[in-house]
Amino acid sequence: MLKKVTSKSFKAVGGRFAIIASNYNQRYVDAMLRAAKTELRRAGAAKVQVVRVPGAFEIPVVAGLLARSPLPCSAIICLGVILRGKTTHAQHIGEAVTQALVQLQITTGVPVIHEVLLLENEEQARVRCLGKEHNRGTEAAQTAIEMARVVAKLK
Repeated sequence: MLKKVTSKSFKAVGGRFAIIASNYNQRYVDAMLRAAKTELRRAGAAKVQVVRVPGAFEIPVVAGLLARSPLPCSAIICLGVILRGKTTHAQHIGEAVTQALVQLQITTGVPVIHEVLLLENEEQARVRCLGKEHNRGTEAAQTAIEMARVVAKLK
C-alpha cells in the first residue's frame, strides 16, 4: 500500500544537505527535487547543494565525492527515476545503484537517502513524483533531516 506523505515538524537548522538528481526522466525527478528543496528550506537547512547527473547510474560516484569531502554533508539525498522496459537493464541499474549507495553510507557514516525509484510504468511515476500526496522528494528530505539528527547525536 502506498503511504501518504505527512507533514512533520523536523528542524534542520545548521544542516548541510546535498541533493543529487538525475536528468533522465527529468519531468519526474524535477518534481521530486522541487519537493525536497521546499521541505529542506521549510525545515531551516543552512545549505542545500544540488548536483545534476546524466542518469541514475552516475549518482553513486557523486555521492561518494560529497560524502568524502572535507566538509561532509549532514545527509545526501539521491533522486532518480528508472522505468522498466522490455529488458532487464532497468533492474541491473537499480540493483547497482542500491548496492553502491548502501556501501557508501556504511563506509562513510554519512546518511545517504535512496530515492532512486525503479518503477513499472509512468503511472507509478506520476503518483510518486508529481503529486503532493505521495511525493517521494518530500519524504526523502524528511528522512534526511531525521537521519542527520540521529547521526549527529551518535557522534
